[in-house]
Amino acid sequence: MKTIAVLVAMLIGALMQAQTENTGTINATVSNVIGTEGNVKFGLYSEDTFMKTAPEYSVKAEIKDGKAIANFENVPEGTYALLVMHDKNDNGKMDFDANGMPVENYGSSGTGMSYGPPSWDHSKFEFNGEQKELEIRF
Repeated sequence: MKTIAVLVAMLIGALMQAQTENTGTINATVSNVIGTEGNVKFGLYSEDTFMKTAPEYSVKAEIKDGKAIANFENVPEGTYALLVMHDKNDNGKMDFDANGMPVENYGSSGTGMSYGPPSWDHSKFEFNGEQKELEIRF
């Protein structure tokens, strides 16, 4: 009877461990921040929330020596996109001129800059749940 109880306990433990999400850290750096006013906001999005709602994870980073660094911890593996903006006046939102053009610098993860707003397809990246280093340029 004790043997059966031990085997059941081991099976339950193995099942619980298999269901634990693989999580890790995403470190993001913006290395070309111009000026020291305000801060840099980092938002980590899934496809469902990208450019629609608040990000799954967000960090507000100080600017030091032209750089801003954000660390996202305990992020489950998956597909994400990172959006970044220099909030110069620290009002918590992107500011636009009268023609609708942004007056604060922004950037996204992915391959290169595009004209217009960031897109999911150009910004997305795979995260394996371990550690990832990203460099974003405005």
